[in-house]
Amino acid sequence: SDPTRVRLLSALIPGELCVCDLAVVTGINRTTVSHQLRTLREGRVVRSRRDGRVIFYSLDDDHVRELLAMGIAHAGEERAEEAR
Repeated sequence: SDPTRVRLLSALIPGELCVCDLAVVTGINRTTVSHQLRTLREGRVVRSRRDGRVIFYSLDDDHVRELLAMGIAHAGEERAEEAR
């Protein structure tokens, strides 16, 4: 997966955030965040909710959260094996 998307998804694990907050938390510029969120939304990985003029994003459901956790755990296992 794209490392930028993984960073965005990881930032959304605790709950929903707007583009501005995601940019601050991840250190990714807002334009890139918006572009990546569009891709993730089209893939039904994240969902959006509008509150006035602000759109909040969150992980689409618990399956996404579980898959993300498994992917992160698997990457950690590979690094541990490489360190041996």
